[in-house]
Amino acid sequence: MGAYLDIIILLVVVFLVFGKLRSLLGTRPDEMEKTKISEENAAKIFDLIIKEAQKNAEKQAEPQAVVVDEKDLSETDKVLLKIPGFNRDKFLKGAQRAFEIIVTAFSKGDTQTLEMLVSKTLLKKFQEIIEKRKADGMTAETDFIGFENTEITAAKITKNDLAKITVKFVSEQVNILKNSDNEVVEGDENFIQNITDIWTFERCLSSTNPNWILVSTKK
Repeated sequence: MGAYLDIIILLVVVFLVFGKLRSLLGTRPDEMEKTKISEENAAKIFDLIIKEAQKNAEKQAEPQAVVVDEKDLSETDKVLLKIPGFNRDKFLKGAQRAFEIIVTAFSKGDTQTLEMLVSKTLLKKFQEIIEKRKADGMTAETDFIGFENTEITAAKITKNDLAKITVKFVSEQVNILKNSDNEVVEGDENFIQNITDIWTFERCLSSTNPNWILVSTKK
């Protein structure tokens, strides 16, 4: 608002100056050229004032960068600041989406989806559990309800330039296990479980690949 008030004030000044020039120069033929030049100069000044005022308005509209004193940050936050382009909210939203996809894929035995989101070591562990379920004639079903809480609990950067971020997920799920006769042998389809999972995601900072992959899970 202040920038636009400046424009109005400067416009008044320009018109006052222009009016003063006209009163001093008059309208005599030998002064017509001077009057024309004065009008052109006034127009140029007007344009410059408008452009400068607009720039100031745009600067005022832009969010100001918040300067953070590292002394007030936790050790985890200090590490996160070292990750190029890291955005906490964006990361957590992506982590939640990955969590839901991975939990669902694991329940369905969808190893192709898991392969794109988890490390090779973790994928092997998941495959072993999936294969054992198949061998025992068991099928798992997971109904993901939603998240109660998601937060970053730890972060570090290794000597190999690997960024590792640990996230605690508190979610609501309905999990059941059925036998070959389609009978529920574990869990209750009418009971919503409150489950806490601790997952660690990893990304190589020297790589052009911006994706994080899941490398470990625990309850």
